[in-house]
Amino acid sequence: MNETAMADIALFLKRLQWGLVALAAGWLIWLLAPVLTPFVMAALLGWLGDPLVDRLQRAGRSRNVAVTLVFVAMALLMILVLALLVPVIEEQITTLIESLPHYRDWIMATALPWLEAKTGLQLTVWFDLNHLIELVRSNWERAGGVATTVLGYLSRSGFALIAWVANIVLLPVLTFFLLRDWDVFVERAASLVPRKHIDTVSQLAKESSDVLGGFLRGQLLVMVILGIMYGVGLWLVGLDLGILIGIVAGLLTFVPYLGPTSGVLFGVIAALVQYGDWKHVAGVLAVFGIGQVIESYWLTPKLVGDRIGLHPVAVIFAVLAGGQLFGFLGMLLALPVAAIANVLLRYAHQRYTHSKLYGGDKPEIVLDPHASPGGIIVPGEDKGADRA
Repeated sequence: MNETAMADIALFLKRLQWGLVALAAGWLIWLLAPVLTPFVMAALLGWLGDPLVDRLQRAGRSRNVAVTLVFVAMALLMILVLALLVPVIEEQITTLIESLPHYRDWIMATALPWLEAKTGLQLTVWFDLNHLIELVRSNWERAGGVATTVLGYLSRSGFALIAWVANIVLLPVLTFFLLRDWDVFVERAASLVPRKHIDTVSQLAKESSDVLGGFLRGQLLVMVILGIMYGVGLWLVGLDLGILIGIVAGLLTFVPYLGPTSGVLFGVIAALVQYGDWKHVAGVLAVFGIGQVIESYWLTPKLVGDRIGLHPVAVIFAVLAGGQLFGFLGMLLALPVAAIANVLLRYAHQRYTHSKLYGGDKPEIVLDPHASPGGIIVPGEDKGADRA
């Protein structure tokens, strides 16, 4: 057996070994998913807060002081968001549950007959909204709201309650220590990379961080701002469910067209059910029209720009696939993994287009635009010598 064949076999075995390591790592993550969830959440928060800590350090503050300031700011922001949003969302969902009979009547008496007249299809026989709405209402009233539902589930399982409390206690502790020692962890990880690959790995890590940072920091700000704008705008129009519709539309804006489209659809239906006139429908359209102008010409270019590099389809698939494979932990890991995979795929494509497999090792024959019809040239040949 020649040396080339031996080298090919060695390369195959090496790749097989790394493939088995990756499968074992995935299996271990799947087993430890409930335990790893607070660690992953803390790592994401630490990664998001580290640039601000570094900026405060460059301004002259010590690492501990900078970490404390950022950690306190993040904790206060989280508490403020929960204190403001949870009661509002619960009230809005209660309003939605109480309004379901009106939506049922509007769908059965107005929307479906109009669609049947336009399409010629018998749609009413396919919808049993009475049973569905009564089921939702009875379950909600029996549960007593979001908080009661969550606490009731946890109280039925002592282990789940202990795990829930442990995760809540662990999350701020882990976040603080990861913020404090983030640069140390990065340096230790970099020290394990083989020296001949350190430049490539550093460049790929930087690109991955830029892609993920552009998505999370920029897009999250866009989602929050648009959610507030849509919610306040629909509330000013007079919709009882305006805040809930605005929040949903804001959360869905990470997928282009899906957020505003769903918001317009829900807002128009809510306006027709509540008021039944076109004046409020026009108000809904105006709110989302103004929001789209602000997003397209100011928010997205300024906060996100072209740093994302993640196609909306890839984002949706990553979140759904992560949730299916690893549950809530998979959904947390979906975007970081998708960002890194996107960078690695671009690097692999670049390597492929410069490889012999793509370009071949034979001289490339191309058409000579200056020659007579049918003339060709081979790179490396001297055309001047031929003409001579």
